[in-house]
Amino acid sequence: MDSSLLDRYRHDRRKLLDFIISSGLISDVQSSSDIDYDAISADYVINCLQSGGVLDVSKATTKHVDESMFPPVIHSQRGDTFFLLSDPDSAGSPPQRAPPSVEASIDRQRSSIPMFYSNGSEATVSGHDIGENQFYAAPSSSKSAKKIDVPSLGLPALRTGLSDDDLRESAHEVLLSCIAFSGIAIHSSDNPKKDKGSRFLTGLKNRRGKRHLRSHSVENHFEHIDNIRVQMQISEAMDESIRQRLMQFSMKKSHVQVDIPQVIIELLSGIQQNEFLVESSYTQWRKRQANILEELFSSVNYPEMQELGILLDKIRNPEEWNIIMTPADRAEVLLAIRQVASSLSSMRGSSHVQGGSNYWNAGYHINIRLYERLLFGVFDILDEGQLIEEHAEYLKLVKLTWGTLGITQKMHDALYGWVLFQQFIETEELQLLDQANLQVQKVLSDSYKGGTEEQYTDSLMCTVTDNVTETRLSLVQAIFRAISLWCDSRLNDYHLHFKEKTVFFQKLVSIGLAVGKDNSVTDNEVKVTNLNANGKSVAVRATLYVERSLEAACRLIEDTINLVSKMEGKHPLAFLASEVRVVAERELYVFSPVLCQWCPDAGVVASVHLHQYYGKKLKPFLENVSFSVDAISVLSAAHHLEHYLIQSFNSKDGDNDVGSFSNHEIDFYQIHKISRPIVLDWLISQHERMLEWTGRTFHLEVWEPLSNQQKQAASVVEVFRIVEETVDHLFGLNLPMDISHLQALLSIIFHALDGYLQNLVSQLVDKKHLYPAPPPLTRYKETMFPIVKKKVLDSVILDEEVNEKLEGLTAVKLCVRLNTLEYMQKQIDILEDGIKKSWASTMVSGNSRDPAGTTDIMHDDSEAIDALFVATFDSIRDSIADAIRKIYDLVGTRVVFWDLRDSFLFRLYHGSVEGARLENLLPKLDSVLNQVCDLIEDTLRDRVVASICRAALEGYIWILLDGGPSCAFSDSDVTMMEEDLNMLKDLFVADGEGLPRSLVEMESKLAHQVLSLFSLDAESVIHMLMMASENLSTGFGSGIVGQRSLDDANTLVRVLCHMKDKEASRFLKLHYHLPPSSDYVDSPSNESTPKAAMGGAEFLRSASVRWGEKGNSSFRLLKKTFQGGSFRWS
Repeated sequence: MDSSLLDRYRHDRRKLLDFIISSGLISDVQSSSDIDYDAISADYVINCLQSGGVLDVSKATTKHVDESMFPPVIHSQRGDTFFLLSDPDSAGSPPQRAPPSVEASIDRQRSSIPMFYSNGSEATVSGHDIGENQFYAAPSSSKSAKKIDVPSLGLPALRTGLSDDDLRESAHEVLLSCIAFSGIAIHSSDNPKKDKGSRFLTGLKNRRGKRHLRSHSVENHFEHIDNIRVQMQISEAMDESIRQRLMQFSMKKSHVQVDIPQVIIELLSGIQQNEFLVESSYTQWRKRQANILEELFSSVNYPEMQELGILLDKIRNPEEWNIIMTPADRAEVLLAIRQVASSLSSMRGSSHVQGGSNYWNAGYHINIRLYERLLFGVFDILDEGQLIEEHAEYLKLVKLTWGTLGITQKMHDALYGWVLFQQFIETEELQLLDQANLQVQKVLSDSYKGGTEEQYTDSLMCTVTDNVTETRLSLVQAIFRAISLWCDSRLNDYHLHFKEKTVFFQKLVSIGLAVGKDNSVTDNEVKVTNLNANGKSVAVRATLYVERSLEAACRLIEDTINLVSKMEGKHPLAFLASEVRVVAERELYVFSPVLCQWCPDAGVVASVHLHQYYGKKLKPFLENVSFSVDAISVLSAAHHLEHYLIQSFNSKDGDNDVGSFSNHEIDFYQIHKISRPIVLDWLISQHERMLEWTGRTFHLEVWEPLSNQQKQAASVVEVFRIVEETVDHLFGLNLPMDISHLQALLSIIFHALDGYLQNLVSQLVDKKHLYPAPPPLTRYKETMFPIVKKKVLDSVILDEEVNEKLEGLTAVKLCVRLNTLEYMQKQIDILEDGIKKSWASTMVSGNSRDPAGTTDIMHDDSEAIDALFVATFDSIRDSIADAIRKIYDLVGTRVVFWDLRDSFLFRLYHGSVEGARLENLLPKLDSVLNQVCDLIEDTLRDRVVASICRAALEGYIWILLDGGPSCAFSDSDVTMMEEDLNMLKDLFVADGEGLPRSLVEMESKLAHQVLSLFSLDAESVIHMLMMASENLSTGFGSGIVGQRSLDDANTLVRVLCHMKDKEASRFLKLHYHLPPSSDYVDSPSNESTPKAAMGGAEFLRSASVRWGEKGNSSFRLLKKTFQGGSFRWS
C-alpha cells in the first residue's frame, strides 16, 4: 500500500476514534488520559458503544494486539472466515522438514510481539494487564520461525530449549557489556531524548531509502550502538534500560574482563518488574537469563548443580519471585549465584585467548551460538540479502566479544563464512555466496599463527552422525562439513537444482570442492580437501557430482516416461532417448564447461554414463527387432543419441586436448548393422508399390492441363509426389545408411520415372503416318471433254491402332505432354539436389565408429556416389530430351499435315492459283498458333511454333511438288505464289513478336528455290534434269521434302509435272509416258492416305522411255534406275 495512503488511513482512524470517545457516546472511559488511538481496537470501541459498557483502554490495547496476531476475520456466524495474504493454490505442498521441538515451540510462542505507539515508544504484550509508562521486550526475529534447510554443526544440545530469539537478545546484552567494559560509553545522561516517532521504524526507513546519510565516524558511536539495536531487533526502551545498567556496572568494575554470568546477574539485580509494561514479558526475560546461566553452569559439571538449579527455578517462577520473595530474598539468591559464577570464573581453561583472559571454556556451545547470532546482525533486516552499509564498523564492535565468548580469528572467519552461507541459502543472494567463499578460502589458506590458540580452536568439538556412525569434528571441520553436505545435496542433482539458476552452479562447485571431504580418509576422520593442493581428489569429487546428478536426472525421466510417452504417442524408448539428449545438451553447454575446470574429463564421463544408461535400456529391445513404426522410431532415436553423445563431447575434448571416447570404453549400439537389412527390405517393398501407383496414375491421365498456371498433366505431379514421399520417408527414418541404400533408392526412382516416360513415348506415332501419299505423276493437259469419266484416286485405311493413337495426339494434348516433360526436367534437378542434401545430412548424422575402430560403412567413396547420381539422373534426362524431340517433330506435322490437310494441302492452289490463295488459310493457321501459344509453357513456345513453321513450309513445298493432277502453275502464277509465301513467313515472324526472321528465312530457303524453278521455261528445267541425271545417286520416287534440292532429278521431274507448259507435257509423254492430268480427279480423305493408281517408279518400270540417239547416256542410267525398283524418300 502507498505510504501516503496508509498515513491518511491512520489519521482518519484516529479522528473517528477520538470523536466517538470524546463525544460522550460511551458512558464511561477508564484511563482516558493520553490514549494512543493507534494501539486500541476499533472493534472493541464499537462493541462498547453498542452495549453501553465501560471502555477499558488497557483491554482495548490488549484486544488490538491479539487481533494483530491473526489474519482479518469476517464477522460471520461461524466465525471461521478469514483472508489470506497469499494464494493457497499456489502455495505448494506442505513443508517436508520435521516440526520444531515442543519446548522450542513454546519458547517461540512466548516470544515478545512488537507494538509501536504513536508517541514513539515500543511495546510487546501477551494478553495480560498493561501498565503505564513501561517498556516492552524486543520483537520476534523472522528467522526464528523459519528453519534453515542446512545440516547441523553438531554442537552440544541446549538443555533449556533456548530459542534463536532468546540467543539474539542475550547476544545483544553480551555485546553491549563488552563495549561498555572496553571503555566505550554506551549510555549518557546527557544523551538527548529521542523523537516521539518510532526510532525503530525511523532506522528502517533510513536504511531502505537513504543508506548514505548517516555518519560512521568513531565519535558518533552512540549512533553506531543504536544501529546495533535496530539490527538486533531490540526495542528502544529495553535497550535504554540495559545500556544504563551495563554502563553503571562497567563504571564499578572498569578494566576487568567481564563474563556472561556477571552480566546476567547484574541485569537481574538492576532491572525490576516495574520497568516492564507486561508482567509476562518480565517473566519471560528472567527465564531467558536463568536458562543461559543453567547452560553455562551445567557445561562445567558444577558439583552442586542441583542446589544451583533450585535457585534458578526461583528466578523462573513468577509467583515466587514477584510475590513470595522479598527484595532481600531475591538479592540473597542472586548473591549465591554470583559466588558460584565468581568461583568458576576464576578458574582458567585449557587454553588462553587474547593474553589469558578468563572465559567459559566448557560452555563453548552457548558462546558459539551467541556469537553466531551477533554475526547475523550484519544483514539488513529489510533486505536480508544485503549487508548493512556499516558492516565493517559493526564487525569491529563484535570483535570486542572475543575475550568474553572465547573466539579466535580462525573461529571468527569460519563462523562468519558459515553465517554468510546460511543467509545465502535463505535469500539466494549471489553476493553472499561470494563473501562466504572468500571466508572459506581465508580459513583454508592456513595463515593463522599456531600455538595455544590453534590448539584451543581444534579442541572445540562437534559430534555429527552419519547414518549410525558418530564422528567428532573440530568446529572448523564441522562448519566445512555442513557446507559440503548442503553443496553435495544440490550438486549431486545439479540438473534439478540449477536448471534455471546456472549462475550459482560454478560458485557452489568451487566452494563445495574447497570444503569437500576426502573419501580416502578412514577411521571416522574428516580431511578437508585443499582446492589447489589435491587436484586428483577434487577431480574424483567432480566426477561423482557428474555421475550422481545424471543418475538423478535419469531417475526423474523414468518416473514420467510411461505416462508422457503414452500421451505423446511415442514408444517409451524413443521418448527416453529424446529426454536423455536434452540432459546431454544441458550437460554439454551449461555444466561441463564449469566442471572441466576441476575435472577435464567431465564431458566424457557424462557422455559415457548417458550412453551406458540408455544402452542398458535399449539392449532387450534390439534382441528381437523387426520393421515397424515403433522399431524405426526407437532405432532412429538411439542412433542420433549415440551420434550426438560421441560427436559433441569428442569435439570439445579435442579442443581441450583431453581424452575422448575409445573403443574400449564404450559398447556401441550397432544401429547401422541392425537397421541395414530393415531399410533394404522397406525399399524393396516400396519398389513394387511405386511402379503400381505410377502405372495407375499414367493410365488415368487424359492429358489436360491442371490449370492456367500449371499447364502440365496431373499424372506427372502425382508421380513426383509419390517419388518425393518415398524419398522423404526413407530419410525421415533417420537411420544410418550406406551406398546400397542409396543405390536401391535411385533404382526405384529410375524405374518409376523411366516407366512413365516409356508409357508416354509409346503413345506417340511415327510422323510418316501423317503424310498423305503422293498422287500419281501426270503431265499437264487441259480437259477437252468434261463429260468423260475420270479416274478417282484410291484410299488406304490407316491401321486401327495408329488411328486410335492419333485420336489422343491432338495438338493440345501434345502441348500438354511437352509441358509435362519440361516439368519433369525441372523436378529432376530439384529431386537430385534434395536427395544429395539429404544424403549428406545423413552422412553427417551417421558419423560414428564401430567397435573394431574401422570407419563406418556410411563413409563410402564419394566418387562412386557421384557416379551413381550421374548414371541415374542423366539417363532420365536423356530420355526426357529424346521424348521432347519426338513431340516437337510430331506437333508441327500433326497441325499441318493432319489437322489442316483439307484446308491447306488439298485446297491451296487446287484448280487455279488465283482461286485458292493462301490468304484464305491464314486465319485457320493463326487460330491454331494462338491456341498453342496460350497452352504451351513460355520456355517451349518458340520451339513449338518453329516446328509448326517448318511443317507449314514443308507442306507448301509438298503442294508445289506433290499437289496432284489439279495443281499446275504457269509463269504468271509465280508472282502470286511468291506473295503467298511471304505472307506465310510474315505470319510466323508476327512483326517481331514471333520467331526470329533469320530462322524463318532459313526454313523457307528451299521453298523459294523450288518456287523459282516455276519461273523458268520448260527447256531450262529439262536441261537441269539432264544434268542432274549425270550425278544420280539415288532412286527416283516421291519422298520427304527434307532431302529435296534444285539439282535433284526427283524434284525437277515433279516441277515439270506441275508446269502449265506444252513442252514439258510433251517431254514427259515422250520419255516417261505419263498420263495427262485430265484423267484424274482428287478425292482426299482426312482419315485415310490416298493410293496412287500408278506413280513413281512403278509407272517408270512399265513405261518405255525412249531417248534420242543424241540423248545423254546418263538418261539411260536413270531409266535403268527407275526400272530397278520403286524409289521413295526416307
